[in-house]
Amino acid sequence: MSRIHIIREHRLGLPPARRLAVRWAETAHEHLGMEWVHEEGEEGDQLVFKRAGVHGTLAVTPDRFVLDAKLGLLLAAFRHRIETEIVGNLDQLLAHEEPMVAFEEALARRSARKKAGGGKKA
Repeated sequence: MSRIHIIREHRLGLPPARRLAVRWAETAHEHLGMEWVHEEGEEGDQLVFKRAGVHGTLAVTPDRFVLDAKLGLLLAAFRHRIETEIVGNLDQLLAHEEPMVAFEEALARRSARKKAGGGKKA
């Protein structure tokens, strides 16, 4: 089983980081069929996610995101590509002054490309 471990520090604080993480989980559910459970805490949150071929957690604190995912046999072949895409997207969001706005804009661009027949991810 292949593993992805990503740590990204941020300056969002817990409530905005929580909203961003939950929005990511909602989107992963809509687009990838990812099931998830949100465990909210005073010091931080944990999102537990799973779908065929992958399961893991996203820890959310006032100053960091920690993603741990285990990929099954079929997705393990794409580990590097998956990790690169997650890191790139997360770094882009966190570099933005308003990460939630950037996330929604990326989703809108992705949706527009799909409707136009492009289908490439945001």
